[in-house]
This record gives sequence, C-alpha cells and structure tokens, in this order.
Amino acid sequence: MNWFRRVGRREWLAAGLVVLLMIGAVFLLWPAGSPSGSLPPTTSVTVLPTAKPSVTSTAPGSRSGVADEAIVTAEATPDVLPRTRDYRALALAAAKGIYSWDSRSSSYSDVYSKVRSWWELLPDGSNPLSVLVREFEGTGVTAGTFTTLADQSARRSGTAESLRCDLELAKVQEYPAPWEGLHVCTVTVQVVDESSSGRSAYAAPVTVLVNCPPATTAPSGRCAMVGFYATAERIVY
Repeated sequence: MNWFRRVGRREWLAAGLVVLLMIGAVFLLWPAGSPSGSLPPTTSVTVLPTAKPSVTSTAPGSRSGVADEAIVTAEATPDVLPRTRDYRALALAAAKGIYSWDSRSSSYSDVYSKVRSWWELLPDGSNPLSVLVREFEGTGVTAGTFTTLADQSARRSGTAESLRCDLELAKVQEYPAPWEGLHVCTVTVQVVDESSSGRSAYAAPVTVLVNCPPATTAPSGRCAMVGFYATAERIVY
C-alpha cells in the first residue's frame, strides 16, 4: 500500500513534468500575433475614390449658361422668329422665313398669317398692313398664284448669302433712321423654287426693318420686325 502510493506519486510527478514540457513547446511554436489560434487577418487596403469630373457645364457658345445670339438664331425656324435683341439675327431669320413656304402643307392664308404675325404695327401708323400686302406680293406670291402653285406641289426655301445693316448701307448713311433703336438691314437670299414642273434658283434682296430697345416703340427686352421691302424700288442698298 505504501509502495503503491510512492510509485503513484513518482508517475504523477513524471506525467506532470511531461505535460509542462508539452505546454511549453506549444507556446514556443504558437504563431505570433494570433492569440486566438486563427490565421492573422489580411491587411486591408483602402482604395481612394477616383476624382470624377464635374458634370456641370455650359452650352457650347454660351457665357454663364446663357445662350448667345448664334444659338438663339439657330433655334429659330421658318415659322418662328427668335426673341432677341440682336437685330442682325432677327433680320436674317425674317428674310429666310419670308422666302420659305410649302404649298403641300400650308395654304396662302397660313403663309401670309405667319408673316403678318411678325409685322408689329407702330403707334404712329407709319407701317400699315397695306404695305405688308404689297411687299409680300413683291416676293411673287398672291392668293391667286398660290392656288396654281399648290396644284403643282410648289415649295420655296431661302438661304441667306449676305447681310448689311445700318451704316453699311449707302442709303442709310444719306438718310439715317429717324430714331435710336430702329435698324435697317438688307439681306441677299438665295431662293430655290421647286414644283412638279421643275426647279429654279435665284438671288433675291429683301430689306428688313427692325425696332429694338432703347426705342420707346420697341417691345421690352427684345427686337421686333416692323416692316420689310421686297419690291425692287424699295430695297435699301
């Protein structure tokens, strides 16, 4: 019984020593910096976002987002004049519009009404509608001839070739406009007439009168067409 106790103590002491040696070896071989026994975490890499260009921009040919006169003119159509203070741009658009129509989609009344809507009467009565009728017929179109033209599917288009305004015109140098803000421009339009019977092209001058601020008779903030001359004896050169 005593021997058993002595042998048991020796075995327990030996076993304890072995356990301590094993624990020490385990600590010596344990991966550094990983107390939990798991693999060390992978180092994270922070990717800085790439700077993106601003999407805010102004329209081509504009200043501070405000369209310039070239864009305003480009947006005009043969049926609509630009709302602008640029009298040259307005004169160009009006001249092209006067010489642009299509009998396949418009009646004479439609064409005349379009031009009539551009003609703003002056308070002094110096530009009566009788002048409009005469000058519009000076383009070679009347209510009677338009019916014949419509039977031939006639259409007309105009492209501006040259523009001269105010002191660029000799007659305006001799007889200046009667008030500040009234401008006189003569446009040479290349006209193309087409129909089922043929096609012809020719140059046609048209003088456009434009009224702009600071004239008291002008609309606020824009110019207006107050007349045009298409008959040969009225063209301003």
